[in-house]
Amino acid sequence: MGADHQIAFFLRESAAPEPERRVAALTGLGRRGGAEHVPVLTGAAADPEPRVRAAAARALGRLGIAEAGREVLPPLMGDADPRVRSRACVAATRLGLDGPPVVEALARRLSDPDRHVRIVALEGLAALGVPGDARALAALLGDPDSAVWGRARTLLYVCRGDEDVRAEVIRTAREGAGAARARALEELPRQCIEPLLDALLDGLRHPFPQVRVQAARRLSDVERPQAKEALTAALRTERDPEVAAVLLRDLGDRTDGGLTDTAVGWLRDPVAGPPAARMLGAVGTDEAATRLRTALADRTVPARTRAACATAIGAGGRWDAVWLLLPLLDDADDDLRAGVLDGLEHVVENGLRWWERHVVARVLTSHLETDTRHVWRTRNALRGLTQALPAVRRLADTTDSGDVRAAALSLLDGDEAADEHVRQDVRRFLRSLDDPYEPVRYEAVLGLRRRVDADGSWPPGAEHARDRLTALTGDPSHRLREAATGLLTALGTGPSGPE
Repeated sequence: MGADHQIAFFLRESAAPEPERRVAALTGLGRRGGAEHVPVLTGAAADPEPRVRAAAARALGRLGIAEAGREVLPPLMGDADPRVRSRACVAATRLGLDGPPVVEALARRLSDPDRHVRIVALEGLAALGVPGDARALAALLGDPDSAVWGRARTLLYVCRGDEDVRAEVIRTAREGAGAARARALEELPRQCIEPLLDALLDGLRHPFPQVRVQAARRLSDVERPQAKEALTAALRTERDPEVAAVLLRDLGDRTDGGLTDTAVGWLRDPVAGPPAARMLGAVGTDEAATRLRTALADRTVPARTRAACATAIGAGGRWDAVWLLLPLLDDADDDLRAGVLDGLEHVVENGLRWWERHVVARVLTSHLETDTRHVWRTRNALRGLTQALPAVRRLADTTDSGDVRAAALSLLDGDEAADEHVRQDVRRFLRSLDDPYEPVRYEAVLGLRRRVDADGSWPPGAEHARDRLTALTGDPSHRLREAATGLLTALGTGPSGPE
């Protein structure tokens, strides 16, 4: 059937008695028709059957003639049938319609009972870059559907320079309901926090937990003693774990021993337990340290909380920290081992006692080879521990694990260029430029770069590596290409770069 015959068929069918035939005809005209068929589509917008009106709106959008929909589509956005309202909003957006009638029609749909209509209305307003109705838009922050409130939040941000929008966000943050108030508090500009201090303090007592969460987060930026006092009082009476976790995190570094018992009370909670442990670590008193040791040894305490206790014990650096943590490296729980390694990293960084160094070095290098889940955490704990270097060099030469080889190479950072071990490290780096595992090649290049930066010249024995490094500038790995290029650039400007 030719195009003209198709059009003629659609025109006849558009007057058929069966609604489904009229729908099919209008769909066809939207795809194949032209400006001369606009009257048929606009006429169908008044069809008594909702399916037909929806098809007419969709066809007008597909036809692509803006003026054809300017008069018809805004009234259809207020149609009794949600399918018609939705199709009309989409068609108006597709045609790029603007002006007060369109904006007002879209704005009214922000409070539509149908979620899909609310979504397409938000997309239409976003396409125009206008809020429509600031109050209705801010109210959508409390919509139960994330597809709705997420779009509303984005549009509020886009329109943040609009005075009505700004005022409505502030009003919602001050007195909005439930989720809307919580999300308005989250979006509140920093410069509005101080003027809304009373509302934030009131938010700590709000019955909706998320409002209390956001009020606590925003108050954490306020340096006034009044804010800290309010957060402290709120923590003492809080019963919701998520809110308590936020309060514990916010107060963790700003508290004294007065909240020790409160923090201990949350240690068994899987949500609030870890920040409670971190707070006890920050308190640093003998009592807090005792509570951390007790929780660490208690296997009925959630593993993530015990992990946070281990990290806090390591950061505290008390005399027994090493001996409390080392035995737990064999624990079956991944989270606990991660916390133990983080704690040992703190211990090593803060300085081990001479009788601890060889023991920690031996245990950690053995762990580096066996704990495949936490290779790089173990590597971080080993950083700066010179007693571990002999075993680290052995691993770099003998292990079958690419991750362990890479981690071992990253720890080779001797200071004396004339040292025989350092010269051997340079040879390790050069051999590793051909390693099949990308992280190993990357760490080898970084190792050579450390030597160049330390000595100001090409490392002895590495003069013939330029071709290999040049080849690595074409490696599929972006970071490896950049590292190789940076090393060659540094060598090109060095006083003793290779010819």
